[in-house]
Amino acid sequence: MVRIVTIEREFGCGGPQIARSLAARLGWKLWDDLLTSEIGRLAKCAPGVVERREWRSDPLVYRIFKSFLRGAFEGSLPPTSQLQLLDAERIAKLSERLVMSAADGGPCVIVGRGSQYFLGDRADAFRIFLYAPREAKMRRMVSNGTPESSAIEQIETIDRERAAFVRKHFGRDWPDRYLYHLMVNTAAGDEAVVGMILSSLQQAGPAR
Repeated sequence: MVRIVTIEREFGCGGPQIARSLAARLGWKLWDDLLTSEIGRLAKCAPGVVERREWRSDPLVYRIFKSFLRGAFEGSLPPTSQLQLLDAERIAKLSERLVMSAADGGPCVIVGRGSQYFLGDRADAFRIFLYAPREAKMRRMVSNGTPESSAIEQIETIDRERAAFVRKHFGRDWPDRYLYHLMVNTAAGDEAVVGMILSSLQQAGPAR
């Protein structure tokens, strides 16, 4: 019986909104922003820092910054034992810990954070990938208030960074199509997508 839905998504295709609607329709707990907050709590940093670092491999400037923290400027910073360095590897480890805990906590919808990999061998997990044409993602983002130039930049870079992160930390392609039970083009509209997911879950026999 399915009791966990994982939703991986292309950036800008409406994954968080669809996940929120799906969780509400099912009456299940949603782990999305809540996961980011929990990662931030365990890493002792603000959620905004986690959001900026999630699923991004460390750029050179960040690696240099970490060397400064551990080296020449150490005297003006908290002791190393108190200093929490939030890099991609640490986020991946915290994400796995929290995803497994969320999955064991009851019926839930989990957005991203490697959940499709961490829960890939669980029979009670239904794995979904959402995508959309570039033009549809642009329209959605601009209608939600994102400036067009920023929308273009994010669409062109964030998924590329996700793919690099997945290659580095999971040794997999992104997206790995054979991993998912269902892949849906969100250009069909959020309600239609939620309906398709619910229909698929009903056939799979979700726990209530």
